[in-house]
Amino acid sequence: MTDNAADVVQKIVEQTVAEDQAGLRISQAADESLALTPAPGSEPGDQIVEENGARVFLDAGAAAVLDDKILDAKVEADGSVQFAVGVQA
Repeated sequence: MTDNAADVVQKIVEQTVAEDQAGLRISQAADESLALTPAPGSEPGDQIVEENGARVFLDAGAAAVLDDKILDAKVEADGSVQFAVGVQA
């Protein structure tokens, strides 16, 4: 997770979930798409990635897909958030 992504994840979680162990959960759907949702904590079997105080929880499917990837994010001028997944260097 890049520093930008950690900042964005932390802001999203702070605005949506009041739990101390909250994070952004990435899960893989049946059609193999990935969904990102704020979560109060990890679920059994989740892989936990922490960077600069931000937590991302990956279910088994997402962890397999994203194993060698890095998560980046940016906030657009209109306030929308764009996440991107790239290959780790």
